[in-house]
Amino acid sequence: MSNTYFYDPAIGHGLPHDPFKAIVAPRLIGWISSRSAQGSLNLAPYSFFGAFATFPPVIGFCSEGRKDSIRNIEETGEFVWNLTSKPLAAQMNRTSAPVAADVDEFALAGLTPAPGRNVNVPHVAESPAALECRLLQVVRLNTIDGTPMDNWLALGQVVGVHIREEYLKDGVFDTHAAQPVMRAGYRADYAQIGEMFQMIRPTT
Repeated sequence: MSNTYFYDPAIGHGLPHDPFKAIVAPRLIGWISSRSAQGSLNLAPYSFFGAFATFPPVIGFCSEGRKDSIRNIEETGEFVWNLTSKPLAAQMNRTSAPVAADVDEFALAGLTPAPGRNVNVPHVAESPAALECRLLQVVRLNTIDGTPMDNWLALGQVVGVHIREEYLKDGVFDTHAAQPVMRAGYRADYAQIGEMFQMIRPTT
């Protein structure tokens, strides 16, 4: 057995860079579109994103800091997740710029806002797939000792799914063709899907 490097996060990692985000990787990007109560559009990427349930489908993202997306979603109760594909990576990155709340990141990144069907929030028309969501809850995270953190988890139930037809092959969403971009390491590290393989779950 090889030796392992151990550290307690409360004390510090003792390395040139914090390895946490590089270990918990790759992660799909939470590219979240929202609308404020005043009607301003917002589009922003979040590196902490995931799916949490299937029936009904539930997704969520966590914001480090109470940012525009969280405020908008609390005001309207709606948001949309947009799949970031490799061809859209630079535009996704552009939407991470720290701009004023009334700046439309769709326009900033040269993206097309396509109208929602079951929510009043647009999705990125160029994205291979998008999930319309209604808010279930926003949870402010606490530490082990109960100290409130400046981290806000938004959970939403999927109420509408958009899939561009070129990514449906014989009724199956072609994940490889969609080229999803994922966070995979430190500040500037991203990944995309390479070789895929299948395993069937055991029945006994």
